[in-house]
Amino acid sequence: MIRLIDESNNQVGVVNTYDALTKAREVDLDLVEVSPMSDPPVCRIMDYGKWLYQQKRKVRDAHKKHQHHSTVLKEIRLRPETDKHDLEIKLNHAREFLQKGHKVQFTIIFRGRQMLHKDLGYKMVEQIIESLQDSAKVEQPGKMFGKRMALVVVPK
Repeated sequence: MIRLIDESNNQVGVVNTYDALTKAREVDLDLVEVSPMSDPPVCRIMDYGKWLYQQKRKVRDAHKKHQHHSTVLKEIRLRPETDKHDLEIKLNHAREFLQKGHKVQFTIIFRGRQMLHKDLGYKMVEQIIESLQDSAKVEQPGKMFGKRMALVVVPK
């Protein structure tokens, strides 16, 4: 004996297991045990494959939404003597990252005597801002942190 719930979520009542299976076969659905620990056990007439698919879909959609909201910080490292051509290539990479919705941090690393020429770093930061002004806005302007100068830009 089981407690039966039909395909439209109506309580049928306590019926014989064989009768419940017959009803499920008549409507071409499955008889699924929902609550085995209750007395009598509860069974539902439903399309089990469709239910499984919907559960997997819910998990996948929740995972997609979770991934979509996380922002990624991409770092591009430069030196004060970085050549114009190399800088253009790095700026193109930055544009790709910005189109994908990532933040981009430009880090200019100074070594030894380069610390005397911080003005070169600030000029490079101005060049970067100027060339990316169509696709990005500055979140954190160029600042020195020890031997590094950092600039963070975000997509417009």
